Amino acid sequence: MAPPSKSKPKRPWQEIAREAQEYRDASIATFTKGFPAIYATGQVADLPKNSTAIPSEFLGKRDLQITETLTEELVKLLANGKLSATEVTTAFLRRAALAQRLTNCITELLPDRALARAKELDTYLRQHGRPIGPLHGLPISVKEMIGMKDLGLNAGYVAWWGKVASEDAHILQILWDAGAVFHARTTQPQSMMHLETDSNLYGVTVNPYNRNVSPGGSSGGEGALIAMRGSSLGIGSDIGGSIRCPAANCGIYGFKPTAFRIPTDGWCSTMAGADPVPGVIGPMSTSLEGIKLFMKTVIDAKPWLHEPALTPICWNSDFSGYTNRPLKIAVMWNDGVVTPHPPIERELHETVAHLRTIPNVEVVEWKPYLHDEGWAIISSLYFTDGGAEDAATIAESGEPWRPLTTWMLKENSCVKKLNPQKLYYWQEEREAYRKEYAKVWNDTAIGRNEMGYLEGMVDVILCPVGPGVALKHNTAKYWGYTSQWNLLDYPAVVFPVGNVDQNIDVQPVKYETMSGKDEENWALYDPEEFHGLPISLQLVGRRFEDEKVLAILEYILSHNQ
Repeated sequence: MAPPSKSKPKRPWQEIAREAQEYRDASIATFTKGFPAIYATGQVADLPKNSTAIPSEFLGKRDLQITETLTEELVKLLANGKLSATEVTTAFLRRAALAQRLTNCITELLPDRALARAKELDTYLRQHGRPIGPLHGLPISVKEMIGMKDLGLNAGYVAWWGKVASEDAHILQILWDAGAVFHARTTQPQSMMHLETDSNLYGVTVNPYNRNVSPGGSSGGEGALIAMRGSSLGIGSDIGGSIRCPAANCGIYGFKPTAFRIPTDGWCSTMAGADPVPGVIGPMSTSLEGIKLFMKTVIDAKPWLHEPALTPICWNSDFSGYTNRPLKIAVMWNDGVVTPHPPIERELHETVAHLRTIPNVEVVEWKPYLHDEGWAIISSLYFTDGGAEDAATIAESGEPWRPLTTWMLKENSCVKKLNPQKLYYWQEEREAYRKEYAKVWNDTAIGRNEMGYLEGMVDVILCPVGPGVALKHNTAKYWGYTSQWNLLDYPAVVFPVGNVDQNIDVQPVKYETMSGKDEENWALYDPEEFHGLPISLQLVGRRFEDEKVLAILEYILSHNQ
């Protein structure tokens, strides 16, 4: 009889977290030289509330110039050799290291890999006289849950520290072939299902504009890093607002494409293979042109040839076809459940007033259709196992539940284990709701042409990204302004429009709440604390109208003074 096996004692989760943080700190150590001791030790109490101006104090003029150049200009300068990939990569590595000390946004810096890649690209350009592809030498940051060969893949769980990707995710293979340099990996929350970014492995990621509030989630590390200009183009994921919320909170651009246009093979999450609500990968950038460049580069590679689940639709680069005719833009002032805070309402009114001055643009009202029912459907489909796999993964290491993980999985009445019949029921509800919403959209048409096609329909919806600007930590509990479009699988782009002004954006003395959730949201508003934070809005289009959404935003921005 064989002797009983001796299982290896389980390490305390704190020990694993300390190892993860030490590994991260070692990866940035080379690039923190010259920073003040305060940033080397990272004592939160001593750090400034607003970190956005700090890089100009401690980085050289050349590094600042490079890292504050927009993506579309960087790729031109790299392609013609006016900037070397090595110089650009080094500048972004330095700035990313500083961003980490100020906002806690990075899980790992990749100096050796990035600089080796940059050197290889410089050699290629010198020998061949041309760039290797449209992203030649461009540093790109990557949300950690997107796998990189031989690197960790923990997706925010302590139990998964030490898990390693066997190959690069499909999206990274495409970007690599286009000439990209991957220089940084960024933070995400425990369970991935927060509009916040905090985990027991790395702690809390903070907003560059105010460390007392959140950069959003779950791609909050990307949001904070790009806002700090430690990257000009990054990759996030979105299943309920995870690209758009951080983009809005941090004052950058973010795009949630239609599902199955951008490859997702090689990312990491619990409940892998379950897709009643398909998540997407998408770009986050300092500019709209960066978003467009990412989308065109990836789709031009015809990723559906290698990932058959993807829809084989080529990228339409001729945006003029979407904007050389009258446009109908619908404005959704609120979703019928929660009223946006004063800064959002102000900028929405100002943006609509601006739209009315743009040639060929008609603005109409959008009446939200049962958005509370939309949340009931999508939140019932997020965790069809009742959250069992997430709970088991958390329990495996003994790590504590983060506040918003508890809220989402334990306090959300819609999260229940679904037997096959219940799953079928909610999937039928999803499809019925999508059909009903399509009818609402179709009913905005003014008639049919001689071919029988509907004409004069709403082209896009302009609406808030959330019920407020970046909220205080652990308070972002209303997803409706973003998850609604995941349920419908509509593409949506987020863009910055202004900043909070506490002297203007005062809380009204009297207001009527629409629901209990609305009352909870109003209680979160703090004009003094939120002063100076970015304000953003989003444009939403119908399925597979990704190019149209971006084209209309481009048209709007081209008419800004």
